[in-house]
Amino acid sequence: MAEEAESKKLYVSAEDAQTYVEGVLKGNGVPPENARIVARCLVGADLRGVDTHGVNRIPSYMARIRQGVLDPKAQPTLHEITPVVAQVDAHNAFGFIAAHMGMAKACEMAKTYGIGMVSVKHSNHFGMSAWVVQQAIDEGMMSLVFTNSSPALPVWGGKEKLMGVSPIACGAPAGKEKPFILDMAPSVAARGKIYKAKRRGEKIPKDWALDAEGRQTQDPAAALEGVMLPMGGPKGSALSVMMDVFSGVLSGSAFAGHVTNPYDPSKPADVGHFLVAIKPDLFMSLDDFKQRMDYLYQRCVGCEKMAGVDRIFFPGEIEQLTEERRKAEGIPYVDAEVHALNEEAKKVGAETIKVKQQ
Repeated sequence: MAEEAESKKLYVSAEDAQTYVEGVLKGNGVPPENARIVARCLVGADLRGVDTHGVNRIPSYMARIRQGVLDPKAQPTLHEITPVVAQVDAHNAFGFIAAHMGMAKACEMAKTYGIGMVSVKHSNHFGMSAWVVQQAIDEGMMSLVFTNSSPALPVWGGKEKLMGVSPIACGAPAGKEKPFILDMAPSVAARGKIYKAKRRGEKIPKDWALDAEGRQTQDPAAALEGVMLPMGGPKGSALSVMMDVFSGVLSGSAFAGHVTNPYDPSKPADVGHFLVAIKPDLFMSLDDFKQRMDYLYQRCVGCEKMAGVDRIFFPGEIEQLTEERRKAEGIPYVDAEVHALNEEAKKVGAETIKVKQQ
């Protein structure tokens, strides 16, 4: 019965989800324009199927506002360092607002000088990295998008939480085909998969996590007491360290395990981001670049398939197809999620989330 309740879906249109999120944010003191940006990013994650970084984050974000460790009214400020380098001080605002400002500036600089780089300090979680990449693609730009995050992974050979599950993201526009969008965390598996295995009484692969004693485990409960493991062993570990170098050390934000966990109400998160926009027609015409990207796409998805594979997808393509479907059908939530979201709306007298009639 629990599985049946979990699987029953309630569908919400992207427009109604946007309206709901904006209302709750404004009710918690977020300025209207900033509320619009945050809502668009959260709804965008749900549309792409990245449900762990979508509208369901609202209760935890609002809790941090009530705890006084995230400033809903804060407005990031931007300081130009050189014609192609700038820094954003988020002043403990939503990471979405700071990253949006940073990428907008990076694209502006790249349009004139070919490249733009922005470092962001004193920020917060900015959700799914792919939305920042998409912001650059919408401006016709290639991009690199890095962030650090609270400790969840050990460095290779260690057993304590030290590095974040910090995604590495990048992208490039194309012509007639879908753009290239990579948004990849350095862990073997999402923590949510471990919770799911525990709920179902299933074992997990032994390369997913360590228990509290630093031993590999197939017990999801023991894994949740320990640490997740990086993908590719030392390679994934090195990528997580790289995110800390470029996002934390360089920016002046927290690093080396000192980014605050989003569920820790004791102090601001102090997250750092690193954003780069690159003009794609620096070495050839834009038409040539787009044709070459289309050819790359066609070669990747059209290559000979391994046994049992029906279709090959370009990086980001599955999420783009999910977005197309969910824009038509609606975003699926379960009853418990809708209830939790509506409780947040009631706290501030905002409009509850509107569920589509099936």
